[in-house]
Amino acid sequence: MAFSQQTREEALARAGGRCECTRRCVHHAGHRCNADVSAGGMHFHHILSPWAGGPDTLMNCEVLCTACFRFASSYGTQ
Repeated sequence: MAFSQQTREEALARAGGRCECTRRCVHHAGHRCNADVSAGGMHFHHILSPWAGGPDTLMNCEVLCTACFRFASSYGTQ
């Protein structure tokens, strides 16, 4: 499953072009990452994974920088 173009555009507008990650990633300890996603790439990540029933909706979409996406993909979404 994948997010529609409209959902991606709405998520990016909501995020203000910045990473929305609030996990305890190595490069930002629990506060919002806020990295500029236009500079280093962006990823549209399911908060609740599709295999766990997560829908392809705006409420389940977060914009992540590459570093946070790698962390979230490697260690789960929480």
